Amino acid sequence: MKQKVLSLLFAAGCLLPAQISVGIRIGSPPPLRIERSNIRRPGPEYVWIDGYWYPDHNKYKWHKGYWTRPPFAGARWAPARHERDMFYEGYWQRDNDRFDHDHRWDRDRDRRDRDRR
Repeated sequence: MKQKVLSLLFAAGCLLPAQISVGIRIGSPPPLRIERSNIRRPGPEYVWIDGYWYPDHNKYKWHKGYWTRPPFAGARWAPARHERDMFYEGYWQRDNDRFDHDHRWDRDRDRRDRDRR
């Protein structure tokens, strides 16, 4: 009986598609930079997003801090973080709502804010 169960489990495992994940470990990021913004808050609805290190191929790059508006009312920023050699992107959240950070906003902040009005 035990042999049949093991054979069935093995056969089922062979029929199911396998998922393979490949990653590159580059270690922990450098220490956070201390940033001071000389730019006044553009308006009362803007919040400051602290800079952070993010992986780019086999090295880390610094993403400078910046002022931005939340994508929806009541949104709170969950900052990017590193845990056990894993990087997690920052995102906006409210209760069960989540809005992922869009890096296209970083390249053209004026357009980003105009599009979100």
